[in-house]
Amino acid sequence: MSTPEVRQVSAESSTWHPPLPAMSGVDHLVVETPGLRTHVATIGDGDPVMLLHGFPAHWWQWHEIAPAIAGAGHRVICPDLRGSGWTTAGDPRIGRESHHHDLLALLDALGIERAHVVAHDLGVISANQLAYSHPERVRSLVQLSVPPMFMPLSLKLLSGFRHMPALVSHRRGRSLAGLFDPRYIAHPLPTETLDAYLAPMSRAEIDGAVRRIFRGVALPVSLQLARGTFARQRLQPPTLAVFGRLDHPWDEALIRRLCGDLTRYADRYELAFVDDAAHFITDDAPSEVTALALAWFQRAG
Repeated sequence: MSTPEVRQVSAESSTWHPPLPAMSGVDHLVVETPGLRTHVATIGDGDPVMLLHGFPAHWWQWHEIAPAIAGAGHRVICPDLRGSGWTTAGDPRIGRESHHHDLLALLDALGIERAHVVAHDLGVISANQLAYSHPERVRSLVQLSVPPMFMPLSLKLLSGFRHMPALVSHRRGRSLAGLFDPRYIAHPLPTETLDAYLAPMSRAEIDGAVRRIFRGVALPVSLQLARGTFARQRLQPPTLAVFGRLDHPWDEALIRRLCGDLTRYADRYELAFVDDAAHFITDDAPSEVTALALAWFQRAG
C-alpha cells in the first residue's frame, strides 16, 4: 500500500485480539502505511501531543496521563510501536531505526506537521531519533526514566542495564511480569493493571518481537551511546529528562555530574526528579508526570 489509510475501529471490534483494555473517551484508529498496521488511541483536540510507551507496555500505559493532557487542550496520540500492543507488521524484522521511520510515516498519515512528544523507556529511543534527525517535527520532548542520549557512560550505570541479557535471549512463553518487581516500580501494580500490560504477549507476533526489539534496537543504540554518537550531534528541540528518585542507578548527583554543561549538547535541556517513583514513573506518579509535561509544553512554546 503506497497511500496511507486511516480508519476508526470500535473498541469492541473483534479486530482487537486480545480485547483492548478499557479507557473512556478514546477513539481507536488503524493506520495503514507500507508494511504496517499501527493501532493508535487518540483523545482530545488541540495542539498534538504524541505519547510513546516503554517496554513491555503499549498505548494503555498512558491511561491516566492521556485524558489529563487532553483535558488541558491537546490532541493526544498514543501509538503501539512496532512489535508491541495491537500493531501488526508484514515483516517481522525490527531494526535500529524501524520505530523512528514508523513514527515519521504515522505523523504524515495523520497530517501532523509538528508535535510535542512524551516518551518512556524504549519509546525514548525513537523520540530522540526523531528529535535529532527531524527537529522540525518535534515541538518539545519530555523523556522519562532514560538519561540524556549524549551523556557519557560510566561503570556506575551498569546496573541500569541488568534487565537486558534476559530480554536479548527471551524465550517465547516466558512471563515478563518480573520487570514490574520492586527494583523498577515503587508501588506494586494491581493484578488487573499488570494483566492489561502483558495481555498482548499472548500474540505470537508480540512475544516473538521481544528478542528482535532488544537485538535490533536496544543493543545497537546502546553501542551508539558507548561510542558517543549523540554527543557529537546537537539536540535542537527543547527537552526535559525526568527520573524517579527511586530509579537506581539514575541518581541525581551522578546524572548531573556526568552530563556536565548541558548547553554543550542541546539548545535547551533540563533535568527533573520526582519523589516516590521508580522506573515505571507513569504508574508511580502519573499526576506529577502530567504536570511536568504540561508545564514544559508551555515553557518550550
